[in-house]
Amino acid sequence: MSLVTIDARRSPLAHVNALAKFVATLLIGVALMLSIDPVSAGVSLVLTLAVLPFARLGFVDLWRRAWPIAAAAAVASAATVLYGRPAGQMYVEWGILRISDGSIDLALAILLRVLAIALPAVVLLSTTDPTDLADALGQIVRLPARFVLGALAGLRLVGLLISDWREMSLARRTRGVADHGRLRRFLGMAFALFVLAIRRGTHLATAMEARGFGADPREVRRTWARPSVLRLRDGALVLIAAAIAAASVIAAVATGAWTFILTL
Repeated sequence: MSLVTIDARRSPLAHVNALAKFVATLLIGVALMLSIDPVSAGVSLVLTLAVLPFARLGFVDLWRRAWPIAAAAAVASAATVLYGRPAGQMYVEWGILRISDGSIDLALAILLRVLAIALPAVVLLSTTDPTDLADALGQIVRLPARFVLGALAGLRLVGLLISDWREMSLARRTRGVADHGRLRRFLGMAFALFVLAIRRGTHLATAMEARGFGADPREVRRTWARPSVLRLRDGALVLIAAAIAAASVIAAVATGAWTFILTL
Protein backbone atom coordinates (compact mmCIF):
# COMPACT_ATOMS: atom_id res chain seq x y z
CA MET A 1 0.00 0.00 0.00
CA SER A 2 1.39 3.39 -0.96
CA LEU A 3 1.81 6.32 1.38
CA VAL A 4 -0.69 8.31 -0.68
CA THR A 5 -3.39 5.74 -0.04
CA ILE A 6 -2.59 5.70 3.69
CA ASP A 7 -2.98 9.51 3.82
CA ALA A 8 -6.31 9.23 2.02
CA ARG A 9 -7.57 6.74 4.59
CA ARG A 10 -6.53 9.16 7.38
CA SER A 11 -7.83 12.31 5.73
CA PRO A 12 -10.67 14.44 7.17
CA LEU A 13 -12.99 12.98 4.56
CA ALA A 14 -12.15 9.47 5.73
CA HIS A 15 -13.68 10.21 9.15
CA VAL A 16 -17.05 11.01 7.60
CA ASN A 17 -19.65 8.27 7.76
CA ALA A 18 -19.55 6.05 4.69
CA LEU A 19 -23.31 6.41 4.16
CA ALA A 20 -22.99 10.21 4.03
CA LYS A 21 -20.27 9.91 1.38
CA PHE A 22 -22.43 7.50 -0.59
CA VAL A 23 -25.44 9.85 -0.46
CA ALA A 24 -23.23 12.81 -1.47
CA THR A 25 -21.92 10.89 -4.47
CA LEU A 26 -25.46 9.87 -5.39
CA LEU A 27 -26.74 13.47 -5.24
CA ILE A 28 -24.08 14.75 -7.62
CA GLY A 29 -24.53 11.80 -9.97
CA VAL A 30 -28.32 12.12 -10.16
CA ALA A 31 -28.10 15.87 -10.89
CA LEU A 32 -25.66 15.25 -13.74
CA MET A 33 -27.72 12.40 -15.14
CA LEU A 34 -30.68 14.71 -15.76
CA SER A 35 -28.97 16.70 -18.50
CA ILE A 36 -26.23 16.32 -21.10
CA ASP A 37 -24.49 19.67 -21.32
CA PRO A 38 -20.91 20.85 -20.73
CA VAL A 39 -21.85 23.63 -18.30
CA SER A 40 -23.40 21.57 -15.49
CA ALA A 41 -20.75 18.86 -15.82
CA GLY A 42 -17.93 21.43 -15.92
CA VAL A 43 -19.18 23.34 -12.88
CA SER A 44 -19.63 20.12 -10.91
CA LEU A 45 -16.17 18.90 -11.90
CA VAL A 46 -14.48 22.17 -10.89
CA LEU A 47 -16.27 22.35 -7.54
CA THR A 48 -15.44 18.70 -6.81
CA LEU A 49 -11.78 19.33 -7.57
CA ALA A 50 -11.92 22.31 -5.21
CA VAL A 51 -12.84 20.07 -2.24
CA LEU A 52 -10.51 17.28 -3.31
CA PRO A 53 -7.66 18.40 -0.98
CA PHE A 54 -9.80 17.35 2.00
CA ALA A 55 -9.40 13.77 0.78
CA ARG A 56 -5.58 14.05 0.71
CA LEU A 57 -5.60 12.06 -2.51
CA GLY A 58 -2.48 12.78 -4.51
CA PHE A 59 -2.54 13.30 -8.25
CA VAL A 60 -0.57 10.11 -8.95
CA ASP A 61 -2.89 7.95 -6.89
CA LEU A 62 -5.94 9.71 -8.32
CA TRP A 63 -4.73 9.09 -11.87
CA ARG A 64 -3.91 5.46 -11.10
CA ARG A 65 -7.46 4.89 -9.95
CA ALA A 66 -9.27 7.01 -12.52
CA TRP A 67 -7.34 6.46 -15.77
CA PRO A 68 -9.57 3.60 -17.02
CA ILE A 69 -12.61 5.84 -16.65
CA ALA A 70 -10.80 8.76 -18.27
CA ALA A 71 -9.75 6.52 -21.18
CA ALA A 72 -13.30 5.25 -21.65
CA ALA A 73 -14.62 8.82 -21.57
CA ALA A 74 -12.07 9.88 -24.18
CA VAL A 75 -13.04 7.00 -26.48
CA ALA A 76 -16.74 7.79 -26.10
CA SER A 77 -16.21 11.48 -26.80
CA ALA A 78 -14.02 10.75 -29.83
CA ALA A 79 -16.69 8.47 -31.27
CA THR A 80 -19.31 11.15 -30.64
CA VAL A 81 -17.22 13.75 -32.48
CA LEU A 82 -16.99 11.49 -35.54
CA TYR A 83 -20.45 9.95 -35.56
CA GLY A 84 -22.56 12.22 -33.33
CA ARG A 85 -25.72 14.06 -34.21
CA PRO A 86 -24.95 16.71 -36.87
CA ALA A 87 -25.97 20.25 -36.02
CA GLY A 88 -24.71 23.72 -36.82
CA GLN A 89 -21.72 24.18 -39.10
CA MET A 90 -20.45 21.01 -40.77
CA TYR A 91 -16.65 20.66 -40.83
CA VAL A 92 -16.15 17.13 -42.20
CA GLU A 93 -18.66 14.92 -44.02
CA TRP A 94 -17.43 11.67 -45.47
CA GLY A 95 -19.88 8.76 -45.56
CA ILE A 96 -21.17 8.18 -42.04
CA LEU A 97 -18.36 10.29 -40.60
CA ARG A 98 -19.68 13.75 -39.79
CA ILE A 99 -17.97 16.37 -37.64
CA SER A 100 -20.07 19.41 -36.81
CA ASP A 101 -20.64 21.93 -34.05
CA GLY A 102 -23.34 19.72 -32.59
CA SER A 103 -21.18 16.60 -32.43
CA ILE A 104 -18.27 18.53 -30.89
CA ASP A 105 -20.50 20.10 -28.21
CA LEU A 106 -22.08 16.74 -27.43
CA ALA A 107 -18.66 15.04 -27.21
CA LEU A 108 -17.40 17.70 -24.78
CA ALA A 109 -20.53 17.31 -22.67
CA ILE A 110 -20.13 13.52 -22.53
CA LEU A 111 -16.44 13.78 -21.59
CA LEU A 112 -17.04 16.24 -18.76
CA ARG A 113 -20.16 14.40 -17.61
CA VAL A 114 -18.39 11.05 -17.25
CA LEU A 115 -15.47 12.63 -15.39
CA ALA A 116 -17.75 14.65 -13.11
CA ILE A 117 -19.77 11.56 -12.18
CA ALA A 118 -16.76 9.29 -11.76
CA LEU A 119 -14.54 11.60 -9.69
CA PRO A 120 -16.75 11.61 -6.54
CA ALA A 121 -17.05 7.83 -6.79
CA VAL A 122 -13.26 7.47 -6.99
CA VAL A 123 -12.87 9.67 -3.92
CA LEU A 124 -15.54 7.65 -2.11
CA LEU A 125 -13.75 4.36 -2.77
CA SER A 126 -10.35 5.84 -1.90
CA THR A 127 -11.37 7.19 1.49
CA THR A 128 -13.84 4.53 2.60
CA ASP A 129 -13.24 1.17 4.19
CA PRO A 130 -15.72 -1.36 2.75
CA THR A 131 -16.46 -2.58 6.27
CA ASP A 132 -17.54 0.93 7.31
CA LEU A 133 -19.92 1.12 4.35
CA ALA A 134 -21.36 -2.30 5.19
CA ASP A 135 -21.84 -1.25 8.83
CA ALA A 136 -23.68 1.90 7.74
CA LEU A 137 -25.93 0.05 5.29
CA GLY A 138 -26.74 -2.62 7.85
CA GLN A 139 -27.27 -0.41 10.90
CA ILE A 140 -28.60 2.89 9.52
CA VAL A 141 -30.35 1.92 6.28
CA ARG A 142 -31.41 -1.41 7.80
CA LEU A 143 -30.61 -3.48 4.74
CA PRO A 144 -30.70 -7.26 5.26
CA ALA A 145 -27.53 -8.30 7.07
CA ARG A 146 -27.19 -11.41 4.91
CA PHE A 147 -27.05 -9.33 1.73
CA VAL A 148 -24.72 -6.68 3.21
CA LEU A 149 -22.24 -9.13 4.69
CA GLY A 150 -22.28 -11.31 1.58
CA ALA A 151 -21.52 -8.30 -0.61
CA LEU A 152 -18.75 -7.22 1.78
CA ALA A 153 -17.18 -10.67 1.69
CA GLY A 154 -17.29 -10.70 -2.11
CA LEU A 155 -15.74 -7.24 -2.27
CA ARG A 156 -12.93 -8.33 0.01
CA LEU A 157 -12.10 -11.12 -2.43
CA VAL A 158 -11.51 -8.71 -5.32
CA GLY A 159 -8.04 -7.89 -4.02
CA LEU A 160 -7.26 -11.59 -3.72
CA LEU A 161 -8.31 -12.18 -7.32
CA ILE A 162 -5.92 -9.44 -8.46
CA SER A 163 -3.11 -11.08 -6.48
CA ASP A 164 -4.01 -14.49 -7.92
CA TRP A 165 -3.86 -13.12 -11.47
CA ARG A 166 -0.43 -11.63 -10.79
CA GLU A 167 0.88 -14.85 -9.26
CA MET A 168 -0.44 -16.99 -12.13
CA SER A 169 1.19 -14.66 -14.63
CA LEU A 170 4.54 -14.85 -12.85
CA ALA A 171 4.29 -18.63 -12.51
CA ARG A 172 3.60 -19.10 -16.23
CA ARG A 173 6.41 -16.75 -17.15
CA THR A 174 8.77 -18.73 -14.91
CA ARG A 175 7.80 -21.95 -16.69
CA GLY A 176 8.36 -20.28 -20.07
CA VAL A 177 4.78 -20.54 -21.29
CA ALA A 178 4.04 -16.81 -21.35
CA ASP A 179 6.32 -15.74 -24.20
CA HIS A 180 3.86 -16.27 -27.07
CA GLY A 181 0.16 -16.78 -27.74
CA ARG A 182 -1.07 -13.84 -25.67
CA LEU A 183 -4.72 -14.34 -26.51
CA ARG A 184 -4.62 -18.05 -25.69
CA ARG A 185 -2.68 -17.31 -22.50
CA PHE A 186 -5.22 -14.68 -21.47
CA LEU A 187 -8.17 -17.02 -22.06
CA GLY A 188 -6.46 -19.83 -20.15
CA MET A 189 -5.65 -17.59 -17.18
CA ALA A 190 -9.16 -16.13 -17.19
CA PHE A 191 -10.70 -19.61 -17.04
CA ALA A 192 -8.30 -20.67 -14.28
CA LEU A 193 -9.13 -17.55 -12.30
CA PHE A 194 -12.84 -18.19 -12.80
CA VAL A 195 -12.52 -21.73 -11.41
CA LEU A 196 -10.42 -20.46 -8.52
CA ALA A 197 -13.00 -17.78 -7.72
CA ILE A 198 -15.80 -20.37 -7.63
CA ARG A 199 -13.82 -22.62 -5.30
CA ARG A 200 -12.87 -19.76 -3.00
CA GLY A 201 -16.43 -18.45 -2.97
CA THR A 202 -17.76 -21.91 -2.07
CA HIS A 203 -15.30 -22.24 0.80
CA LEU A 204 -16.11 -18.74 2.02
CA ALA A 205 -19.87 -19.42 1.90
CA THR A 206 -19.41 -22.62 3.89
CA ALA A 207 -17.26 -20.85 6.48
CA MET A 208 -19.75 -17.99 6.84
CA GLU A 209 -22.64 -20.43 7.18
CA ALA A 210 -20.74 -22.31 9.90
CA ARG A 211 -20.30 -19.05 11.81
CA GLY A 212 -24.00 -18.23 11.69
CA PHE A 213 -23.98 -15.52 9.02
CA GLY A 214 -26.87 -17.24 7.25
CA ALA A 215 -29.12 -17.46 10.30
CA ASP A 216 -32.75 -16.42 9.96
CA PRO A 217 -33.01 -12.78 11.18
CA ARG A 218 -36.40 -13.58 12.71
CA GLU A 219 -34.74 -16.06 15.04
CA VAL A 220 -31.38 -14.42 15.69
CA ARG A 221 -30.76 -10.74 16.42
CA ARG A 222 -27.49 -9.73 14.81
CA THR A 223 -25.03 -7.55 16.68
CA TRP A 224 -22.35 -5.31 15.18
CA ALA A 225 -18.79 -4.94 16.41
CA ARG A 226 -18.53 -1.28 15.41
CA PRO A 227 -21.53 1.06 15.74
CA SER A 228 -22.24 3.33 12.79
CA VAL A 229 -23.78 6.70 13.65
CA LEU A 230 -24.40 9.95 11.81
CA ARG A 231 -22.84 13.20 13.06
CA LEU A 232 -22.92 16.88 12.13
CA ARG A 233 -19.95 16.53 9.80
CA ASP A 234 -21.84 13.87 7.86
CA GLY A 235 -24.75 16.22 7.31
CA ALA A 236 -22.32 18.98 6.31
CA LEU A 237 -20.86 16.79 3.56
CA VAL A 238 -24.33 15.97 2.21
CA LEU A 239 -25.20 19.69 2.20
CA ILE A 240 -21.97 20.49 0.31
CA ALA A 241 -22.80 17.83 -2.27
CA ALA A 242 -26.34 19.18 -2.60
CA ALA A 243 -24.91 22.68 -3.09
CA ILE A 244 -22.56 21.42 -5.82
CA ALA A 245 -25.44 19.66 -7.57
CA ALA A 246 -27.67 22.73 -7.27
CA ALA A 247 -24.92 25.07 -8.51
CA SER A 248 -24.30 22.91 -11.57
CA VAL A 249 -28.00 22.81 -12.47
CA ILE A 250 -28.50 26.55 -11.86
CA ALA A 251 -25.44 27.43 -13.96
CA ALA A 252 -26.65 25.27 -16.84
CA VAL A 253 -30.17 26.72 -16.72
CA ALA A 254 -28.89 30.30 -16.44
CA THR A 255 -26.63 29.93 -19.48
CA GLY A 256 -29.31 28.16 -21.52
CA ALA A 257 -27.18 25.02 -21.85
CA TRP A 258 -29.53 22.82 -19.83
CA THR A 259 -30.69 19.94 -22.03
CA PHE A 260 -33.01 17.55 -20.25
CA ILE A 261 -32.04 14.03 -21.22
CA LEU A 262 -35.58 13.05 -22.29
CA THR A 263 -35.68 15.87 -24.84
CA LEU A 264 -32.61 14.64 -26.77
